[in-house]
Amino acid sequence: MESFKEINSSYKELFEYAALYEDLSDKDINEIKKNLSLVQKDINNLKIQILLSGETDSYNAFVEIHAGAGGTESQDWAEMLERMYLKFCDKNEYSYDLIDKQKGEEAGIKSSTYLIKGFKAYGYLKNESGIHRLVRISPFDSSGRRHTSFSSVWVYPEVDENINIEINPKDLRIDTFRAQGAGGQHINTTDSAIRITHLKLNIVVQSQAERSQHRNKETAMKMLKSRLYEHELNIKNEQKTKLESVKKDIGWGHQIRSYVLHPYKMIKDLRTNHQSSDTESILDGNIFEFLESSLIDANKK
Repeated sequence: MESFKEINSSYKELFEYAALYEDLSDKDINEIKKNLSLVQKDINNLKIQILLSGETDSYNAFVEIHAGAGGTESQDWAEMLERMYLKFCDKNEYSYDLIDKQKGEEAGIKSSTYLIKGFKAYGYLKNESGIHRLVRISPFDSSGRRHTSFSSVWVYPEVDENINIEINPKDLRIDTFRAQGAGGQHINTTDSAIRITHLKLNIVVQSQAERSQHRNKETAMKMLKSRLYEHELNIKNEQKTKLESVKKDIGWGHQIRSYVLHPYKMIKDLRTNHQSSDTESILDGNIFEFLESSLIDANKK
């Protein structure tokens, strides 16, 4: 309400100036135009804040990225998506913690999981869940042929500590394995990584970023509780079937966004039809226009 009052006051002040339009100098007119643009920006920001009023929109977000079939090409695409989201965080004052990362054999990543923290992180990123499709000339193809690659993104809210999620230990399988990648000498020489599988719902989470098995188990259990909480919310919202079908099939027919880098440059969201030819900027983390268009579209539905 305070934001609305400030915007309304600014608009009324500019409206009074505009009534004197014919008597104003060019400098004054340009100043009004500039301030009107600022008011319009404030209105758009307020509109998005109103759209971000869901039960879990204010929560931090777990973001999982998984390469689809296709080996090195898809794993490189998964790493490009990882970079895009981390750049988005860096540019918009979101912090992030690495939870798990599985590197590809030659290049890229097989999967990675991050906890992204900041202003309504889950609210902004929740509609990124789905299959992301890349079309480009592959840097790994010596013949210079065009390749199509798929990777999936899965976003779910970090549950509040006050939310009680009941888990039956009999429904869980807990595996330990040797961590890989960054993390220091200790993490590379002990079986400290933890994978937890919820047998009834076939939900799998894992953590290897912490230095101790105990801490990795704590992190993995927190992720599992978040996934179970999201599962219950999806049932309430009658979205479970749709979301699970997207999660299972990383390929044709399920993509939410296409990133075409050849023979032309265009990124298009297939749900909202929002598109941009500024592919370099978007892959460099400037994805707010796509996040906001999906929020507006989801609100309409």
